[in-house]
Amino acid sequence: MIGYTSLGTNDLSRSGAFYDALLAGFGAQRVFEQPDFIVWSAGENSPAFSVHVPFDGNAATVGNGTMIALSAASRDQVDALYKKAISLGAMSEGEPGQRHENGFYAAYFRDLDGNKLNIHHMG
Repeated sequence: MIGYTSLGTNDLSRSGAFYDALLAGFGAQRVFEQPDFIVWSAGENSPAFSVHVPFDGNAATVGNGTMIALSAASRDQVDALYKKAISLGAMSEGEPGQRHENGFYAAYFRDLDGNKLNIHHMG
């Protein structure tokens, strides 16, 4: 259902390096790049993820209540990618752990621009 997600950044080069390293853990790589945005994907039928310098020329800001959730293949992948994000300079918003009785296991962090992300696994 999701074609792609997009987050704003105030430093495309810095953000690009962060997401190159983090999204490699999903098997994703850069698939398209322009002077004002970068797009990653894990394959032809996979949703894409992108970061952009805001089109209106104003500073990128964090949306209150906005979060991008990335689906992991296992709890181990949640743990590894959360640890990777923190090592790349992300700020923790919740260490990996069981969140609900239905098997939802998740970790939360903010990227280098303050955008909130979640990595989770169901089951």
